[in-house]
Amino acid sequence: MTNYVIVACGECGGYLLAKTGQKSRTCPYCGSRILLEKAKKIAYSKKADEASAILRKLKEKPPQNMEKLSLKSYFKKSHQPYSKKNHEKLNN
Repeated sequence: MTNYVIVACGECGGYLLAKTGQKSRTCPYCGSRILLEKAKKIAYSKKADEASAILRKLKEKPPQNMEKLSLKSYFKKSHQPYSKKNHEKLNN
């Protein structure tokens, strides 16, 4: 019987579902490779439908490191190569 685990991505904090026998997964949100052995485990389940229900509940709440995401997006916007168009976007 297959067991399921819900893990959090170390890069973006997104939650994803995996079978316990898997070694790694690709985060569907940011594309980073997650080694399941080292990933932060959020919940376990013996049934796929139960694991999916848990995952849906978790997705209703924002990820714990949302501040980290906001900082990354700010950095990308504010550190683009200088151009008049980018300058106008940042100052408006």
